[in-house]
Amino acid sequence: MADVKVIYDRAGETLVVWFGNPGDEHICEETGDEVILIKDREGRVIGFEKLNFRLADHAGQTLAVEAATA
Repeated sequence: MADVKVIYDRAGETLVVWFGNPGDEHICEETGDEVILIKDREGRVIGFEKLNFRLADHAGQTLAVEAATA
């Protein structure tokens, strides 16, 4: 399974999640829900960015991560 990289920028209020190689970023696509999809040259989503993300708004919440094979 590939690594997942999560980056929280408190000053910029963004959360970026990579599940592909960040170096493969080619184009970004806005979804309209303050989420930006990050895609490679083949159009595969390799990450996403959540705008206006404030960690304090999610205090006390947990994140469940499940590994799956396709």
